[in-house]
Amino acid sequence: MTWAVVRVRGSAHVEVSLKETMRHLHLTRQNHAVLLPETEALRGMVNKVQGYVTWGPVSAPTVESLLKTRAITEGGARLDVSKVPSSSGAKDLKGLTDLVAKGGSLGVPGMKPLFRLHPPKGGWRSTKKPYTLGGALGYREPGSKLDMDKLISRMV
Repeated sequence: MTWAVVRVRGSAHVEVSLKETMRHLHLTRQNHAVLLPETEALRGMVNKVQGYVTWGPVSAPTVESLLKTRAITEGGARLDVSKVPSSSGAKDLKGLTDLVAKGGSLGVPGMKPLFRLHPPKGGWRSTKKPYTLGGALGYREPGSKLDMDKLISRMV
């Protein structure tokens, strides 16, 4: 299963170890998102920074819309899916989506591991409260009122 992790809060007054963890996750600014496979090591990193991010599982159509609209190369240009090498295991957008959905790495040379998103339409709920208490932070259950698929569709 693939998780989407979105940074909600900024970098003011952030402890150094949390800042380093977010840097390792490529979440250096607000509204940056990454796709991660669900592993124990990454689960621990995300739990450590749960006061600054929101995360949850995403579906294949959401991954596809992220790749279509927000995937960029190291040079800053949009990712051209037709030029994805076959060594990555994907020849088209469907192949990339399947690769991510299985928890694999994108493996596309020159593609940045993050997605720069807009703030959500309608705004964030409280950026200081956990999701379970009516805020925007923490884990989002699939199928809930505002799961990650709905949040990312508001941000793309």
